[in-house]
Amino acid sequence: MRTRIRIRLFAGTLFFLSGTSLAQGPAAIGGEEFGLTQRELVQAVAKVEGLISQCMRKEGFSYLAVDYNTVRKGMSADKKLPGVSEEQFIKQYGFGVSTLYTGEPPQLAKGYSPGKVGLGERNIEVYKSLSPVDQVAYNRTLFGENVGATFAIGLETENFSRTGGCTRRAIEQVFNSEQVKANYYNQKDALINKHPKMLAALRTYTAEMRKAGLNYNHPDEVEADVRARLASLTDGGRVLVEKMTPEQKLGLKTLQEYELRVAFKNLKLQESLFEPVEEQILEEMYARKPK
Repeated sequence: MRTRIRIRLFAGTLFFLSGTSLAQGPAAIGGEEFGLTQRELVQAVAKVEGLISQCMRKEGFSYLAVDYNTVRKGMSADKKLPGVSEEQFIKQYGFGVSTLYTGEPPQLAKGYSPGKVGLGERNIEVYKSLSPVDQVAYNRTLFGENVGATFAIGLETENFSRTGGCTRRAIEQVFNSEQVKANYYNQKDALINKHPKMLAALRTYTAEMRKAGLNYNHPDEVEADVRARLASLTDGGRVLVEKMTPEQKLGLKTLQEYELRVAFKNLKLQESLFEPVEEQILEEMYARKPK
């Protein structure tokens, strides 16, 4: 899940909202990512995966469209390890961005890799059958500049801004121009963010982060910032840790320490500031139930 101000209790619920009021209006918003209903999400996954396959084929590569269940497994694998809760994960690994970075493409990852899960076993085997030179070309064609910016991870984080290559082209044919922006919020989350109670909580969040020497105004900015810093340090994720220069290794260690500190601080503020407020807001939103 993206580090969004929302709680899991309401995932999958269908909300009835208007564009300006939390308590009235006929418009239905799904509880899945990007405000989709489960049916819409399943359909969107099928369309995107089919388009990725077509695009890769045109570029001379084989990519087998992944089914919804596989993509969903990739989404669910984000910030999760067997026997480790999400809170424990964040305490130990932060967001799992720089702390678990190896530089290996997702298909070759041996440990934690939600991107690998979402690609499916058949595509991993296709990748492994290629020569090293063709593997580089394959991933550049599939992902663009950011190796490992998979469709499944983009869906889970509700952020397609890092995607590229055939993945991005397919997404742009299925999702609208607003949804592919880095600052996109679905209607439900946008309304929550604009609610007076949430605005007050965000002001407190900003003040608390400043006290800790951290320049963030919203919890959703934090993981995105860590990802951007890592991409800058590793040429979009193409530098193997074992081949890093001493300066790069020092930079990675510094970023890992920063990620652990900022992720834990972010988590604690979300739990204390946002979850109680969000639950109150969602109760207002959910008050108008469908008949």
